[in-house]
Amino acid sequence: MIIGIPREGRVGERRVAATPESAKALIEMGFTVCVAENAGLLASFPDSSFEQVGASIVSQEAAWASVVVLQVNPPSVEEIGGMRQGGTLISLLRPAQNQALLDTLMGKKATALALDQIPRITRAQKMDVLSSMGNIAGYRAVVEASQHYGGFFGGQMTAAGKSAPAKVLVIGAGVAGLSALGAARGLGATVYAFDVRVSAKEQVESLGGRFLTVEIEESGETAGGYAKTMSKEFIDAEMALFREHAPTTDVVITTALIPGRAAPKLWLADMVAAMKPGSVVVDLAAEQGGNCEGTVAGEVVQVDGVNIIGYTDLVSRLPTVASRFFAKNVQNLIVELGGAEGWHIDHEDEAVRGALAVEAGELRFPPPKIERPPPPVVAPPTQVTAPEPKAESGVGRLLASAAFVGVFGAIGLFAPIEFVQHFSVFVLSCFVGWQLIWNVNHALHTPLMSVTNAISGIILVGGLLQTGRGESFTALPVILAAVALLLASINVVGGFLVTHRMLAMFRRGN
Repeated sequence: MIIGIPREGRVGERRVAATPESAKALIEMGFTVCVAENAGLLASFPDSSFEQVGASIVSQEAAWASVVVLQVNPPSVEEIGGMRQGGTLISLLRPAQNQALLDTLMGKKATALALDQIPRITRAQKMDVLSSMGNIAGYRAVVEASQHYGGFFGGQMTAAGKSAPAKVLVIGAGVAGLSALGAARGLGATVYAFDVRVSAKEQVESLGGRFLTVEIEESGETAGGYAKTMSKEFIDAEMALFREHAPTTDVVITTALIPGRAAPKLWLADMVAAMKPGSVVVDLAAEQGGNCEGTVAGEVVQVDGVNIIGYTDLVSRLPTVASRFFAKNVQNLIVELGGAEGWHIDHEDEAVRGALAVEAGELRFPPPKIERPPPPVVAPPTQVTAPEPKAESGVGRLLASAAFVGVFGAIGLFAPIEFVQHFSVFVLSCFVGWQLIWNVNHALHTPLMSVTNAISGIILVGGLLQTGRGESFTALPVILAAVALLLASINVVGGFLVTHRMLAMFRRGN
């Protein structure tokens, strides 16, 4: 089976749908890979790098005539005309806005998989092109903003005076927004973020941002993890919040998109007018109409002294890494399709079915909703009447407390001072360890495991020193040291085994 990688037809596009690394992987799957002449040149992948891994360099027409065509951007109707009858196309398609393209594909009896329609579910993350490209776009947005902003992002203290850190507002805390937040924080800026999804708050704060909220409680998250249109009351409260922050904000980065619709207007003309001269707005939704009033797609304009950046090729401005990410996502999708030997469209595969726009000339978009089985009915717990507390229970607790105090008092009065010191440390360690383990968030259990491994390593060293002091093996200190060595060894080995399994899981997801 032949896979073709044509040159991108979109003006200014520097990415390519395959890299030498992904081409090599495809060849190992059994495909014949044909790359159009100079297809990867602008992404720093010359033809020779493809030839070195076994790919063939062909004409643009021959690449489009392949059985399977890999493309970054939605192709033009003319490019589709060069496809073979019944061929397969894998690319970004935006099917909700490209009916003419779908009609042309259906006329070719083609099969088309829209990379931008892959559902955002856990098992499909390795194929999620939008997340990969959004990560790059958010980072590049901060780079572009820093170029047009006339000051430092981080606060500076010099002999000539000091400057406060820039205040950055990120609207939309998805992949692109979080990437922008992290990049701006890395440069030292004070970053605020807003998102209609309540679940984004923890992610924003984990990156050092400050999450802005409105008084109205309403979640803007759909089942697929995307944003949805909010109520008028929520939008009014949101606009009031933005107007409050506009006069003190130096850089605004907008990332809000609603699938299948024009980008919502979130940063209005009066907000732009309220910003200080020299401030910057970077509109990542410029290609779909923009979130900012005054955005011009593909250009940088100045409105009321504010620079509004409407570049539509932010991802393409980092072409090498963007091509690598894109090609890896496509490679993972092709593995999901069965490779060269087992190539097939599995309608039971939620990721593949979500991306399927056209199949053998038949329209498959939008995909049917997945009917999930209802949750199992759990019988209500049996009401058990608690027994009446016994009258002597208070006396029992009093006696237990007295016995506890008595034991500790006896240890303090009659035990050697060295034993009392070590015993006190032991009791306090048990209490602190219990509080630490039970109160740490589940997301931090992996780094916590690393800390406990380090502590266990210290115990191992102490146990070895104690057992090597030449005392009898029947001596209490030696016995306790041997027990400590055994328990610490179990903890260390178990910790490394669990960590190894987690790392292996992440490798399978790449």
